[in-house]
Amino acid sequence: MNTKGRLYGIGVGPGDPELLTLKALRLLRAAPVVAYQSATDRESIARGIVAQYLTGQQIEVLFHLPRALEPEKAKSIYDKEVEPIAAHLAAGRDVVVLCEGDPFFYGSFMYLFTRLCDEYQIEVVPGVSSLMACPVALGVPFTYYNDILTVLPAPLPAEELTTQLLMTDAAAIMKLGRHFTKVRDILHKLGLASRARYIERATMTQQRIIPLDEVDPAQVPYFAMIVIPTKNRL
Repeated sequence: MNTKGRLYGIGVGPGDPELLTLKALRLLRAAPVVAYQSATDRESIARGIVAQYLTGQQIEVLFHLPRALEPEKAKSIYDKEVEPIAAHLAAGRDVVVLCEGDPFFYGSFMYLFTRLCDEYQIEVVPGVSSLMACPVALGVPFTYYNDILTVLPAPLPAEELTTQLLMTDAAAIMKLGRHFTKVRDILHKLGLASRARYIERATMTQQRIIPLDEVDPAQVPYFAMIVIPTKNRL
């Protein structure tokens, strides 16, 4: 009887290869199959982070999980994209899936997990997320004592972003991309622009920190964040 393979979802961190955990590195090097996702016209960021640790003898599986689709429209695509991974698991091969940041914090691995967890054994290895990396790269303490921190996806409607920002002490606004102008205008309206800090591709070699009002909205990548640290200082 063929023993099914085990699936590992490992967080590879925000970009600096040295932020990979020891456990993730051990599993990565031992895996016969390594899977990772990318946009259809770009190289995989996750693979690029760990490229120096790959053995050269591993089977590599590339899959695509489009971000812009509505959840209902994306389901059939996600179902199809996991099939090659499931085939390796069914054949008894362990598979490590690379995920930027942390697998369960807005991570692409979640879509594989929900489709495969009922049939295969899965282990998830936490990773350093951009939520932790960005304030450190900016050199600003995020929260003190009992401050409330709110994480907001930039694609939310302006009204929802405004409501949430009014109710919190500190915030991280993620997935900026084409939503930057909307977010910047809200921050000015709420009087938060002076506290806001913009950073893109944190810890990567292409990392950039730019004053909020000097950011070119046409050049803002998906992997960009606005950090609004608490106004408290203890």
